[in-house]
Amino acid sequence: MTKTMTARDTILKFGLKCRCPRCGKGRLFNGFLSLAPKCEACGLDYSFADPADGPAFFVMMTMAFPATAFAVWIELAYEPALWVHFVTTVPFLLLSCIPPIRPFKGMLIASQYFHKAEEGRFEVPPQAPARSETDTEARSS
Repeated sequence: MTKTMTARDTILKFGLKCRCPRCGKGRLFNGFLSLAPKCEACGLDYSFADPADGPAFFVMMTMAFPATAFAVWIELAYEPALWVHFVTTVPFLLLSCIPPIRPFKGMLIASQYFHKAEEGRFEVPPQAPARSETDTEARSS
């Protein structure tokens, strides 16, 4: 009996692990964020995947509040010199923003695969046949 993968299984299991959304075995990335051309296990072509700036946007918008709150708290509680913020706040900001980008990107790619997401296209209605000059002259007379 074959188990059908649900969206939750595909997106969370394979996306968070940065694995192929079809088989769950092949690696999704070549480097930290560069997408592999295809799955080395099942051969799935990853050209369909285009998360663009989605992962970076989600991570930045999520982590902006705690990072800002941390910096404001340090400033109000201790009134430190500027170099203290560089030693505390900047590493906190980097550690809270950079590592989550990879799993977020994996989840968005798995979501695109599961939901068969494609680039938006406008549907062009069929063109009416062009009227000739004789048709136009016949109507006007």
